[in-house]
Amino acid sequence: YWSLTLSVALLITAVLSPILGTISDLMRGKKRFLSIFVGIGVVGTAALVLVGTGDWLLASAVMIVARIGFTGANTFYDALLPHVAREADQDAVSTRGYAMGYLGGGLLLAINVVMIFQLGFEEGARWSFLSVALWWALFSIPIFRQVPEPPAAVAKLADGVHVATASFQRIWETLKDARRYRELFKFLIAFLIYNDAIGTIIGVAAIYGTELGFSATELILALLLVQFVGIPFSLIFGWLPSRTKTRRPFYLAFILFNLVALPVVGMVGAQVLPQSLTGVLLPPYETVAEAVGTGVYSVQDAAVKLEGGWGPVVAADDPAETGGDRAYVVSRDPLAGVTFHFYGQEVVITYNSGPDLGQWQALLDGEPVWTEDADGAAVPLIIDAYSAAPRYGLTQMVAAEEAGEHLLQIIGLEIRNPASSSGFLSVAGFEVLAPVSASSLPAILGLILAVQAVGLVFAWLIGQRLVAGWVTGLDTQRSILLALVVYSVIAVWGFILRSTIEFWFLAWMVAMVQGGSQALSRSLYATLSPASKSGEFFGLFGVMEKFSAFLGPLIFALAVALFGSSRPAILALNA
Repeated sequence: YWSLTLSVALLITAVLSPILGTISDLMRGKKRFLSIFVGIGVVGTAALVLVGTGDWLLASAVMIVARIGFTGANTFYDALLPHVAREADQDAVSTRGYAMGYLGGGLLLAINVVMIFQLGFEEGARWSFLSVALWWALFSIPIFRQVPEPPAAVAKLADGVHVATASFQRIWETLKDARRYRELFKFLIAFLIYNDAIGTIIGVAAIYGTELGFSATELILALLLVQFVGIPFSLIFGWLPSRTKTRRPFYLAFILFNLVALPVVGMVGAQVLPQSLTGVLLPPYETVAEAVGTGVYSVQDAAVKLEGGWGPVVAADDPAETGGDRAYVVSRDPLAGVTFHFYGQEVVITYNSGPDLGQWQALLDGEPVWTEDADGAAVPLIIDAYSAAPRYGLTQMVAAEEAGEHLLQIIGLEIRNPASSSGFLSVAGFEVLAPVSASSLPAILGLILAVQAVGLVFAWLIGQRLVAGWVTGLDTQRSILLALVVYSVIAVWGFILRSTIEFWFLAWMVAMVQGGSQALSRSLYATLSPASKSGEFFGLFGVMEKFSAFLGPLIFALAVALFGSSRPAILALNA
């Protein structure tokens, strides 16, 4: 549903962007359309606060609205660049905008992380959406107050000609006269290809990290790191093509040093430093006799034993009813139970709630599983599965003190929610999680900062003299190529990554080029586009962004399906 939702939103904005962009050129309306789409995005984002667990249809509808607002607003926001900066300043202005965006986004993300940890994942995430909407609305005010509306591309439309008709005619004339904009269209094709890989790396990074066994906390902290590290590196990439900057050799030497040093130190460190520091990824738990290892097990698997009276398996033919491709089994006896024999340490139970479901307790090796109540007191883990409407895909994690062979039992209780009609159980299955690697994040970040310090000294004392001759030919286009070289190293390294220390070094490399590559692409496109047609051409730019956002994950998904792993899929992005 996530992919389908994104595809619908991308399709709508891909169709609207060039049309509305052209209309904004003809009728002097870039800021007007920007305000409309900002409003749509703010309302859609704020409405996500209404979404609860299982409300997939509402979430999809609201997400489409918010995504249309976001992508549409970006089209008109980008189209203002040729009107607010001289051609010589567009690289610096564009990268400075990305740097400020990283700063604002990083600050809000840090606030949202605190909210999620304080309020719990569901409530924290819901209120985080509202905070994003308010943040977006607040920091949109300066652009509406300070930036003047660019002039229209034509003084006045001919009598009887509607602006929508004129916009279609203008798009058609531009496409027919593509030879006049040959370099621009060549750039669009190149942008489609390389932005496809960049967008996919950004979009699937969390999924890939999860598959490799990194925790949600590590992934959130990595996102924070990328946000804040991206600030100075975005500025550096904006200074690289500027012939007015006397320190260009220093900046180039620093980037090249990181291109070599980060992979070398990260991979060597994973081999020579203690595993308690580096977090070398551990192999999955293997099945031992009847105790199953790492993996996902449904109620139909032999590892799951049903005790007492149980009804027939409910097939997951309709995701609207069952929440996905799963099978749920419902007890006929409130005191029925489920036994799961596994080898590992952490298990996730998948169940559902509903108006006829009751309470159940988890036992691990015959002993109650303990948790904390609202006051911090230790209490047995008891799940109340009652809800007024059915909700599927609910999860509960149970952890043993040590990895090994364990027996997990779920037993129904005589007590139940007074509103429940029968107090039955309903379970979909279990997932034995892979072992978690131990690492020291402060030590890893300290090592990265040490590499940066050495890099600054090297670039200042030696490096800038070594690369002085290269800088003279370093323009915006070659700076983008430099960023793409870094991305190629990222893709290859991601394929062979085997430790937490490498994951953090890799995240630093992504932060180096993520903002700079996108900002310079925007400024180069603005330079190639006629200012009078900025809305139209940035609409086409938006189409390429949307198409690459669709094509990249598709290639990634096909590679995963073909090879059965995300590792070759990451490597495939280099192609």
